[in-house]
Amino acid sequence: MLPHALDRPAGPEDDGVVGEHDEHQEHGVEPARPPLTAARAREMTAGLREAMDDVRRSVAVLAARVRDAHAARVWLPLGHGSWESYCDAEFGISRAQAYRLLDVARALAAIHGAVAAGTETSRTRDTGPSAAALDYGLSQRALIAVSGRTDVVAELITRRLAALAHSGLTALDEPTVRAVVRQAVRDVRIAPPPPPVDPSADPVVAAGRQLTANLFSSAHAIGELMLEVAPAYLSDTEAATGVMALLCEEIGEPLEHGLAARRYAMSGDRRALHGRV
Repeated sequence: MLPHALDRPAGPEDDGVVGEHDEHQEHGVEPARPPLTAARAREMTAGLREAMDDVRRSVAVLAARVRDAHAARVWLPLGHGSWESYCDAEFGISRAQAYRLLDVARALAAIHGAVAAGTETSRTRDTGPSAAALDYGLSQRALIAVSGRTDVVAELITRRLAALAHSGLTALDEPTVRAVVRQAVRDVRIAPPPPPVDPSADPVVAAGRQLTANLFSSAHAIGELMLEVAPAYLSDTEAATGVMALLCEEIGEPLEHGLAARRYAMSGDRRALHGRV
């Protein structure tokens, strides 16, 4: 949720009557509304849940089609020189967005492979869940966040599914597999970065490394906050002209720093903080 100060007052077009204001709208206060019944609230919540599920399913469909199109080198018969030029010409999306789509596709493919490996070990009949048919309920943002660590995610999913299968305590039905996948993705996303392979014996160097790690952790947290108001599918220009600019102003963060942190949260690449990604 955004702070109240970031909420824009409703404009005159919001009620379908252009050019008319009432005294409440002039001062940014919404007119009084009749109280919402519990039944109506449940109905609205169900509608929201359905819409969110539709968005998540569309991410899975998009990922599969991107993977197939890239594997088929679809740009060549259409006269484009590369994947990024094809995406720019056909869909009007940037080079960064074109490769984010590939990140999403590869992450989902790795998860499908892990689920197939983890469930196949105990399947005794053809009633188990099919990896390709499962909707894991993962957002594009979550898939991008783990795209650079798909081997870790896949190993975690495979190991946990195999442990459940061998225990015999839990059936590997669709809800169970979905829960395992979502938890594995979450665990990898929030896992702290690994420590240096050879920790320095110099206390000054060790302290410097810790401070640097803390700085990058803070930058990642700011990036995650930016993604709450400017999702990953938006370009930098679209993100900068929306609510994100207001959020940066409210928290005292320069917009260019917020955009860099957002790119870092999406890519996991520290170079994004210096404008090199």
